[in-house]
Amino acid sequence: MSAEARLKQLGITLPNVPAPVANYLPYRVAGNLLFLAGQGPRDPNGNLMTGKVGGDVSVEEAYKRARIVGLQLLSATRVALGSLDRVDTVVKMLCMVNAVPDFKDHPKVANGMSDLFVEVFGENGKHGRSAVGMGSLPGQISVEIEGVLSIKS
Repeated sequence: MSAEARLKQLGITLPNVPAPVANYLPYRVAGNLLFLAGQGPRDPNGNLMTGKVGGDVSVEEAYKRARIVGLQLLSATRVALGSLDRVDTVVKMLCMVNAVPDFKDHPKVANGMSDLFVEVFGENGKHGRSAVGMGSLPGQISVEIEGVLSIKS
């Protein structure tokens, strides 16, 4: 089943791509690679979702926020390529978690995005990944994710 068909089957509607907050692009195609700029979670009204994971944001809530970022990244992918069906594989993702100093469950947060990508792309959605803790992130967002995808020839 194609990625676009899976989205429909799952009942997923992608959000609009947030406008960049500075002088950069939300994505860049270079050869057969798509580089996705980092994004943070936004609520349905477009407001940034903030807070420290392990403090005022639970692991479960942070997982949901990572999934929201995943949806936003899928939206940027669709805009960049015209269709999610042009994605060959998800190559590498970087998940940055704005966490309290003694937080240990960064991978559990990143799973929100990773699980979504496997739901949408199947085996081709499995990717290399880093899940790291940060002392802060822009605007105090709780999670930021960026990535690299390969494009079908």
